[in-house]
Amino acid sequence: MTAEVRLPGGETYRLTGGAGFARPAGPPTARIAYAAAHVVADPRAENVPGAPAALDWDTTLAFRHHLWAHGFGVAEAMDTAQRGMGLDHTATRELIRRSAAEARSVGGRIVAGVNTDHLAPGEYPVADLVVAYRTQLEEVLTSGARPVLMCSRHLAAVASGPEDYLAVYSDLLAASDEPVVLHWLGDMFDPALTGYWGSTDLDLAADTVVQLVKDHADRVDGIKVSLLDADREIALRRRLPAGVRLYTGDDFHYPELIRGDEQGHSDALLGVFAAIAPAAGAALAALDDGDLAAYDRIMAPTVPLARHLFTAPTWHYKTGIVFLAWLTGHQEHFTMVGGQQAGRSPAHLARLLVLADAAGLLADPDLAAARARAYLTVAGVAQ
Repeated sequence: MTAEVRLPGGETYRLTGGAGFARPAGPPTARIAYAAAHVVADPRAENVPGAPAALDWDTTLAFRHHLWAHGFGVAEAMDTAQRGMGLDHTATRELIRRSAAEARSVGGRIVAGVNTDHLAPGEYPVADLVVAYRTQLEEVLTSGARPVLMCSRHLAAVASGPEDYLAVYSDLLAASDEPVVLHWLGDMFDPALTGYWGSTDLDLAADTVVQLVKDHADRVDGIKVSLLDADREIALRRRLPAGVRLYTGDDFHYPELIRGDEQGHSDALLGVFAAIAPAAGAALAALDDGDLAAYDRIMAPTVPLARHLFTAPTWHYKTGIVFLAWLTGHQEHFTMVGGQQAGRSPAHLARLLVLADAAGLLADPDLAAARARAYLTVAGVAQ
């Protein structure tokens, strides 16, 4: 019974595990790929809703080394790390500092989020939000990471139209001494960002983004787009100036967007890569080799997992990321900052277990099964 689990529906599932995936020799060369990494909570601390985040620093940083080892850059202190869902500014600042130092030690790529989330909730003058953004921008630049200008809930709440976004971002781009990554996170990830870029009409919002990028193309490395709409992403990608990358954040359609077409491709900055790093690293290595059949074969079974991981309410995908990190041995517990381990149901997580197994991501099925049984027993599913 070592690799068997009784699921919430009453059926018994036997994990198959898999042979695993060969680690690539280095980062992919045909694409730039960042994995947005989660944080590992200290299970002995008061990581309850509203409390300051207490992290297990050694395990948190070890997971970043896992991502670098599979060829990925690390996207630090993004929403996967629970920005806006329990990761406070003090912990965020320390996370960026420590991760950037670890990146330098191994020559790994790293970008890090810049936001206004050190401010208390509420409405602020736009000029105050520029100051807040610039505070965090300086922190990221000082760390040595490349800045990602994240969407701000504060700005979404008070901006009167596209002109406010253009003014704020133009100021920030002028203040950065290196090109930045812009960020467009759809309201399925955070309802507070509805109408970002000055309109709920996504075509008009895209016009504002394109205007900003064209006006400051030398200051923009690329833009991360998380709208879960492949056609819209491709249309935006084709409007960007030469040399400005589109980093897909589409956790539903990433294989085809990264694969590309006759007019180009997307690079990647994805939360799902934290869960599927061994498979995705092998797939990107195959893409480098021109082996499209192998790329498609490896990526295909990760898509049902990703679609389930990011099912509505999408913003709770972090719970599944951490659950899989526990099942695969990257941490010794299933506890999250802010008590967010309660964000998904036992039935949801049991289905995630089955899909991860089908994708070949549970290289140690006995360990995964033992931990799944422990979780389900506590949840009331007798084993």
